[in-house]
Amino acid sequence: MNRVLLYPRTLLHLRPLQLLALIRTRLFPAATKIGPIRGVSLRPGVGLNPCLPPSRPAGRDRSFCFLNQEKSFPGDGVDWACQDMPRQWRRALHGFGYLFDPDRSHTVKVQLISEWIAKNPLGKGDGWEPSVLSVRIVSWIKFFLRHDKVVQDLWRHSLYAQAAWLEQNIERHILANHYLKNAVALFFAGMYFEGENADRWLKQGWKMLLGESKEQFLADGGHYERSPMYHSICVCDYLDVLNLLQSSRPVLEGEEIAHLRRTVASSLDFLHGMVFPDQDIPLFNDAVFGVAPSPLQLFNYAHRVMGYHTPVVPTGQTLSEWPGSGYYVCRNGEDMIIIDCGAIGPDYQPGHAHCDTLSFELVIGGRRVIVDSGVFDYQLSEERAYARSTRAHNTVVVDGKEQSEMWEVFRVARRAKPLSAIFKKQSDGTVLFEGAHNGYAKLRGKPIHKRHIVYDGQGSWVIKDTLQGSGMHRMDSYLHIHPDFHIIRMGACIAIKAQSGHTIAMVDVLGPADTRLEQGWYFPEFGVKHENNVIVFSCSQEAPFGLSYRIRKMPGQQ
Repeated sequence: MNRVLLYPRTLLHLRPLQLLALIRTRLFPAATKIGPIRGVSLRPGVGLNPCLPPSRPAGRDRSFCFLNQEKSFPGDGVDWACQDMPRQWRRALHGFGYLFDPDRSHTVKVQLISEWIAKNPLGKGDGWEPSVLSVRIVSWIKFFLRHDKVVQDLWRHSLYAQAAWLEQNIERHILANHYLKNAVALFFAGMYFEGENADRWLKQGWKMLLGESKEQFLADGGHYERSPMYHSICVCDYLDVLNLLQSSRPVLEGEEIAHLRRTVASSLDFLHGMVFPDQDIPLFNDAVFGVAPSPLQLFNYAHRVMGYHTPVVPTGQTLSEWPGSGYYVCRNGEDMIIIDCGAIGPDYQPGHAHCDTLSFELVIGGRRVIVDSGVFDYQLSEERAYARSTRAHNTVVVDGKEQSEMWEVFRVARRAKPLSAIFKKQSDGTVLFEGAHNGYAKLRGKPIHKRHIVYDGQGSWVIKDTLQGSGMHRMDSYLHIHPDFHIIRMGACIAIKAQSGHTIAMVDVLGPADTRLEQGWYFPEFGVKHENNVIVFSCSQEAPFGLSYRIRKMPGQQ
């Protein structure tokens, strides 16, 4: 890709105010001056019922494990700069989510807060990145409200200064989940403290929260970044806000709170509709296990905070669709397919997007069989490039090119856009999905990728890919197998087998196409990498042309 062209193709999609904020942050580094803090007082009547702990503990005492990478520090202090660890790891260290680790002693937690204040002067280092700062502000306030008797004046003064600094460094150049984190932190700080500044933080944070509830959550309940992980994180943020409100003396109007409750309930219904039989999320876009709270944790938390009840799931075959988000689900017992035919994210911030348009994940007998590749890291690495690429997803590569121009770690230039999506049960009882996107229209002949998926209701899924347009082209259709299974070629068919040797499914190519097996990568968690098998069907012809394959569930599966 020509980097000279990537910049304008990326900047073209930014909002004007976002672009101005971006220029400001480049020309004028983060503001580091705040007014003098003469006195800090707390708002009376503020409380907080138990929140969700981190999805998994980060270690004990002075040992920290983030991204599945562990590092211990001696008793003479934490190296907060920690340049030998990835930036994302350092961000977690400064976020202080580990204040709620059950095996980390209270004494060490108290020491860590004081050490951080002593070693991290205003505006210096990773800990002052606004999104990291936002997470820490909320973590500290949660901890302070739970352990009020041990909170030192020094801590409150530092927290106050952090909130004042955040107010001057809102991430308007990034927006999306970063901006929401800023809003939650300002709101928490405004609720915790009392005074003119605190009232302003409260008002500003609440205004941002209401605005982003309408901006970031679509009419169908999905989060606009189209990542199930970030969807869950943002839902949890709003539940924390509702928890703080209902645990404290009234400070806001009831109708605005009621609106927020409706938005959160809709987002939880959406999440419930996407959950796999193993009770966890799909891995579309930037999503992994073990970062966001699990769906079950969120449902239980929402029940405590707002009396939420999950929808009743009908028995038998069910179809669910969220056209705004672009997700389509068909369930039948312990079998489930979820198809992605949505925008890659908000035009002005697709940083967590992947080349996964018209990809799908498939569960057979309650087990993930056809999978998304997940995410390994947020660094400029081979793994990052692979995870975002088209070939890392269960969709089609045309002429060796990408659907969307992914570059650097979070940037996207030209991007695929869905053209159509149909999802219905047909008169013969089969279920049909049909979708198309224009991600390859930039190539000669302006090819359009169309995909049909037909499910017979008995354990057979036929996938037909068609390339419309003109000229000679090559299609490679990828199918990623979960690493729990291995594959064996049996003539024209490929068997997907469990470790026990039992055949889970058969894959048949339908019509003329070459079939090859490749080694791919599966990243179910940050920092975790498994080799897996990838089946690739290939065909080169004059457009229009197509290729098809079938996945057959074998007897003995539920």
